[in-house]
Amino acid sequence: MLKQPPFIKSIQYALRGLAVAYKAERSFRLQAFAAVLVIATVFIFPLQTWERSVLLLVAMSVLVLELLNSSVERMVDLVKPRLHEYVADIKDIMAGAVLLAALFALLLAVIILGPHVMIFIRSL
Repeated sequence: MLKQPPFIKSIQYALRGLAVAYKAERSFRLQAFAAVLVIATVFIFPLQTWERSVLLLVAMSVLVLELLNSSVERMVDLVKPRLHEYVADIKDIMAGAVLLAALFALLLAVIILGPHVMIFIRSL
């Protein structure tokens, strides 16, 4: 049997991590669904390249931040499982970071997609 190159193994580990997050984290599933909607939307509406780039960048940033949040939560639980007030603080701070990123992504989506959605609605 041929030994797999390290790069292929790394990709397998990364995909496994995404699958674990998707199965275990409700927030990640919701944000992944929102990202899929954004990805579909950037190809439906006639957006400029920079608009597509911004929307895709913020959508992926929210997903990455949620993965970091989930990782930090698990690590904190391993080190000090709910026995210290800082555990709650760390989790809340990370959740706050994800919330800010998601709200900013939503704001950018409204600013960029709003006019296109209004034109689409008026054409119906």
